[in-house]
Amino acid sequence: QVQLVESGGGLVQAGGSLRLSCAASGRSTSTYVMGWFRQAPGKEREFVARINWTGGSASYADSVKGRFTISRDNAKNTQYLQMNSLKVEDTAVYYCAAGAVWAPQRSAYNYWGQGTQVTVSS
Repeated sequence: QVQLVESGGGLVQAGGSLRLSCAASGRSTSTYVMGWFRQAPGKEREFVARINWTGGSASYADSVKGRFTISRDNAKNTQYLQMNSLKVEDTAVYYCAAGAVWAPQRSAYNYWGQGTQVTVSS
């Protein structure tokens, strides 16, 4: 089993930055695809970014491409999401996830964190 705990969320003004962290415990996630998803009120949970097990390949949703950067530190069993140039529409609960398949679909991820709130004010 893998337990995931997100941190780093908060309130920020539009144009600002936040860095989310996701710490894993229970077993190593070094061979898992790690991802970030988000869910805004009244909306479906959507894919944000994913990174392969080596950290050498990443993929982003079009809405965050060029503004967000996903990374991981396998030695620390932790992944990160650096969010720059934040927009009001980025407001959501952000979830980290771990899975065995290189895919953006929620069904590809077996383990989920509890989420961290990101609120971007205008």
